[in-house]
Amino acid sequence: MNQTKIISKILYYICSVLSAGYLITLAYSVFCLATGYGVTPYKNGEFLHINFPFTEQPFLNIEDNYPYIIFSFLTVLLSYGIFFWLSAIVFRVFFQEKLFTADHIHQLTIFYRYNIFIPLPLVIVASFFVEVESMIWGLVFIHFMLGIFCLFLANIFKQGLHLQNEQDLFI
Repeated sequence: MNQTKIISKILYYICSVLSAGYLITLAYSVFCLATGYGVTPYKNGEFLHINFPFTEQPFLNIEDNYPYIIFSFLTVLLSYGIFFWLSAIVFRVFFQEKLFTADHIHQLTIFYRYNIFIPLPLVIVASFFVEVESMIWGLVFIHFMLGIFCLFLANIFKQGLHLQNEQDLFI
């Protein structure tokens, strides 16, 4: 169990950093796009560079059209920021002292619901406005499978909580 705690703690910190990176990039990008600060058009205005803060060095390269910016850029940053934040919460469950708690079941439930019910509708809506590459459908499938796996984990945790509570009554 010690190995699980070490690995889950490492993954917790990695996912926390990734989540913060995605969400900070999202906030900075929205700020730049809304104000025009740090944005440099190129190729006759077809594309935009979002520059690193306080420099003229390109940080992000995006197409200069609203459907792309909304569905292929900002939505992706937001959804993966949330995904890694929820992943960090799930990994935090596995290095806690008491494993089977109602709060941990709730956290697993949020994670599996997000992965099962969010990616597919997002991609379907986006497909009406931008071209969705075939690889994206594969990612949707992977998220769905990850959600199903986490659903199984949540159900195992429910059973573990039930058995743990029964044992508490007999002790």
